Amino acid sequence: MPHTDIAAILQSINSIILGKHQITKLALTCLLAKGHLLIEDVPGVAKTTLAHTIANTLGLKFQRIQFTSDMLPADILGVSIFDRETNSFSFHQGPIFTQLVLADEVNRATPRTQSALLEAMEERQVSIEGQTYRLPAPFFVIATQNPSTQIGTFPLPESQLDRFLMRLKIGYPDAEAERALLLGQDRRQLLEQLQAVINSDRLIELQTAASNIHIAPALVDYVQQLLAHTRESGIFHFGLSPRAGLALLHASQAWALISGRQQVLPEDVQAVFPSVVNHRLHVRDEYSQSNILDELISQVAIP
Repeated sequence: MPHTDIAAILQSINSIILGKHQITKLALTCLLAKGHLLIEDVPGVAKTTLAHTIANTLGLKFQRIQFTSDMLPADILGVSIFDRETNSFSFHQGPIFTQLVLADEVNRATPRTQSALLEAMEERQVSIEGQTYRLPAPFFVIATQNPSTQIGTFPLPESQLDRFLMRLKIGYPDAEAERALLLGQDRRQLLEQLQAVINSDRLIELQTAASNIHIAPALVDYVQQLLAHTRESGIFHFGLSPRAGLALLHASQAWALISGRQQVLPEDVQAVFPSVVNHRLHVRDEYSQSNILDELISQVAIP
């Protein structure tokens, strides 16, 4: 049963990431919706640990890429090397050829290197020297980035941000969770002991189950009204695109599956809405970013 597996997955992740049940549920929602995840926060709040935990729990092949300012696209995608014995070039795959890629501190690399992820994230393939190479299935990118105010960062362009289905901020733990972290076993040691709850084949089945969650026409009307409001309210520089609407529907289906329902409800849309759109919407200077998405939801009536 999907609900049994999902409960086991969340329990496993929450055993490592303490006191962040909403965040871990949203992260799993993103992956069940076949999306890529961007985690933005200050250093030291378990961004990288969350990615490792997800990979171990879901039984995925995993590669971590530490992004730096001197990194080149070939360091991610791979490179063709001349073989003297065969008198020909052979392609050596880069770390992108795995099921879950952790792009750690992605905004420390230059825009040229960041763009190496674009085709992989959108098409699940990479093209090098006229050849196209398919990536494994399932394929996810979990990227972490430090706040843009920190030294040595390159802001992600809108085209790159739009490839991420969700952006999450983990935040500091509450006092109880922080005390458990301070007094408990080292997270790295716990990660080494963490066993996979499912395998990649079962994950694909759960993704299929999420995509089959029913969406009523009235629910589509509601999503369209939300999209239209972002375009017509005058609050944002640009409204949400149709791709953002698709992302919102897919995330809502995954959230409904995790919640044990076979139909998407307006509450599912509202639950995932901030995480799906917060990196796609930019308020005009005369408006405050604070609570603007909650206000937007309250201004659009449920059909």
